[in-house]
Amino acid sequence: MLVLLPPSEGKASSGRGAPLKPEALSLPGLTSAREAVLTELVELCTGDEDKAREVLGLSEGLRGEVAKNAGLRTAGARPAGEIYTGVLYDALGLASLDAAAKRRAARSLLVFSGLWGAVRVTDRIPSYRCSMGVRLPGLGALGAHWRTPMASVLPEVAGDGLVLDLRSAAYAAAWKPKGEVAGRTASVRVLHAPTRKVVSHFNKATKGRMVRSLLTAGAAPKGPAELVEALRDLGYIVEAEAPAKAGRAWSLDVLVTEVH
Repeated sequence: MLVLLPPSEGKASSGRGAPLKPEALSLPGLTSAREAVLTELVELCTGDEDKAREVLGLSEGLRGEVAKNAGLRTAGARPAGEIYTGVLYDALGLASLDAAAKRRAARSLLVFSGLWGAVRVTDRIPSYRCSMGVRLPGLGALGAHWRTPMASVLPEVAGDGLVLDLRSAAYAAAWKPKGEVAGRTASVRVLHAPTRKVVSHFNKATKGRMVRSLLTAGAAPKGPAELVEALRDLGYIVEAEAPAKAGRAWSLDVLVTEVH
């Protein structure tokens, strides 16, 4: 099972670890595309601070993020699973998983990123600020920048198993499973059952808890239909819609009655 996650806007500090080693990151097929984004982002943030804030969509209160990006090559690096914080990652609680569940997380979780493309939770990265919606002056829109290398690398990473897609729309734009891979992909929404609406906070929290439940239980669904059964066995209310045509992903709605 491969689980596709969005990153978080908020991130923990880099700390004092050894600096980034781009060549050591997982998915080496993305190395050149990563280097292109990293080089331009550092250059942007070591220049005109106001221009950098405008490009990155940062408010005055987030001015310090520009300096953080300028120092990416020398900043300390930590496992991505420690860098990403926020509602989804708080609910996922990687640090408190037992040893077996942590091993499953290391194998199955893939976090999408405007800067790195995608990383494993064990990959060591510095704290940064660069969303997938950013348009860098030289490279253009990052979603478009990542599509070609992702299309080359991700099908092999997906292997022949289930792909559980929990990404937000901006990050989903960087790679859309196609063909046979799409047929074993399940895209998930979390809906407030009484209103049938998505509410951001508990949408993220429920996705985090759902992944934690699967990892803790050692569930290994081989396809979307088996995923539906596994989630129901874990107590989730799931509505599933199989694709009408071959080469399309399954759509799963997880219904939640309490907003928390």
